[in-house]
Amino acid sequence: MGNKRRIFLQNTGIIAATTALSPNILLSATRPAKEKLGVALVGLGYYSKDLLAPALQLTKNCELRGIVTGSPDKIPAWKAKYGLKDKNIYDYQNFDDIANNPDIDVVYVVLPPSMHAEYTIRAAKAGKHVWCEKPMAPSVTECEAMIKACKDNKVKLAIGYRCQHDPNIQAYMKVGKDRPFGKVKMISSAAGYFDGRTDHWKQSKAMGGGAMGDMGVYALQGARLATGEEPISVLAQASTTRPNIYHEVEETMMFQLEFPSGALAACHTSFGINMNHLHITYEKGWLKMQPHSSYSGNNGSMSNGTIINYPIKNQQAKQMDEDAHAILNNTNLIAPGEEGLRDIVVVEAIYKSAAQQCAIKI
Repeated sequence: MGNKRRIFLQNTGIIAATTALSPNILLSATRPAKEKLGVALVGLGYYSKDLLAPALQLTKNCELRGIVTGSPDKIPAWKAKYGLKDKNIYDYQNFDDIANNPDIDVVYVVLPPSMHAEYTIRAAKAGKHVWCEKPMAPSVTECEAMIKACKDNKVKLAIGYRCQHDPNIQAYMKVGKDRPFGKVKMISSAAGYFDGRTDHWKQSKAMGGGAMGDMGVYALQGARLATGEEPISVLAQASTTRPNIYHEVEETMMFQLEFPSGALAACHTSFGINMNHLHITYEKGWLKMQPHSSYSGNNGSMSNGTIINYPIKNQQAKQMDEDAHAILNNTNLIAPGEEGLRDIVVVEAIYKSAAQQCAIKI
């Protein structure tokens, strides 16, 4: 039932989003200075309900002030738990009215990927900053449209790459930059879990499902962030062990990446296999992370005896606080829209390689 509702909403299309409102540049330009930003969550599924909303109770620079949902039955519980005002509660039809609400500064898009572009563009046209969950969108074209809409309306766009805010992930990124062990030679990066659901958007092609766009982004980022480079070619293979469930999208994707420096990466992602690790081999040493993309507990070690195990209270809270700080102070975001676009450029090449069964230059 939920899938049907979302598919109906998705069919309104990006075209409708681009014409919903004229650019509201004046609103964003005259927005008064605030100590805390008001956040509205768009989509009240598991990630919003169990992770983002609780995390917003821990933040210093932003707070939960609104919701957007197509399920009226969810509203009473959210109002009772978070004290939300009626005027800050929207559905997908009156969403554009959020332009006139000074309580809301940021719209966090937590919808199936097929809906990311539409609601990012509509939020930008409403003069609101946008945080968008990963994957940024199913296509490069949509990503570029999202970036343009936010730039045209002078609002910031951040992608929900919580891991890039985690000091444990930042630690191996720094090793790739400082090169204490020399150049990266080989990477093994994997991210996946066994998903027992049989009727979810992650199994629907129309809604942007498939392992590659979801968990695959973590495996891809493991390689990208470890090298500090963008891949120049890819060879990929898609597969499934449950064709009755994964008949529209892949259950598992394996892909090999080549980087400009000559570094190689073997990456795996799946909705049928539990895996979460990163192993980087350098000229003069190694670095291991396991897990490397979990909600908590990411840790690792290096060949010189260095332990990577930095405490972090809540990834999502840190992510949102740092993104809010960047908005409040007009500084650079850790993971802007351009970072999301870089991943989708590679994801498109991965799908092309898997379909054509050959290596693809990027």
